[in-house]
Amino acid sequence: MNEPSFSLCVYCGSRPGASPAFLEAARRVGEWIGRHGGQLVYGGGRNGLMGVVADSTLKAGGRVVGIIPKALVEKEWAHNGCTELHVVDTMHERKRLMAEHAHAFLALPGGIGTFEEFFEVWTWRQLGYHDKPVGLLDVGGYYEGLMAFLRTAVQAQFMGDWQMDLIRVDADAERLLPALIEAGGTAPQPRLDEI
Repeated sequence: MNEPSFSLCVYCGSRPGASPAFLEAARRVGEWIGRHGGQLVYGGGRNGLMGVVADSTLKAGGRVVGIIPKALVEKEWAHNGCTELHVVDTMHERKRLMAEHAHAFLALPGGIGTFEEFFEVWTWRQLGYHDKPVGLLDVGGYYEGLMAFLRTAVQAQFMGDWQMDLIRVDADAERLLPALIEAGGTAPQPRLDEI
């Protein structure tokens, strides 16, 4: 298999969610990665949106790197069909490796784990630990409430507009994905070892 043209870290739910649109979005993201010769980096599970994005990437000819802690191998049902599956000791190691292997980050719908990973990688960017693009795919308005809350934080002066400008939000995967990958091609060497 050829070296991938890019590597995208995707955070998403280990459940399918209530709407078929969530599964469809995961499928389309995986297909897009595979069709464009890319690599998916993700949490290594085979359930929910995680499994759909991984299976769709593989089916479309892309590489899949799964990174999962030992404690979650059974809980998240590790995806043994990954091109590479790394079983690590801790969540911190998982997230560091995911960040190191990626040129850009994308959050699909998900729960508390997805939120935590998205906010952490966004925080790392604002602190200068990396300069990789961070995106939210707002499937069916899933992230509209979150974005409204974040604008409230800006209005309350706990955040600045410049921090909001560090993330790209779009409801259209076909528009958001190329923008993230293009922006990720010029990122300088990250300082993730300092985290």
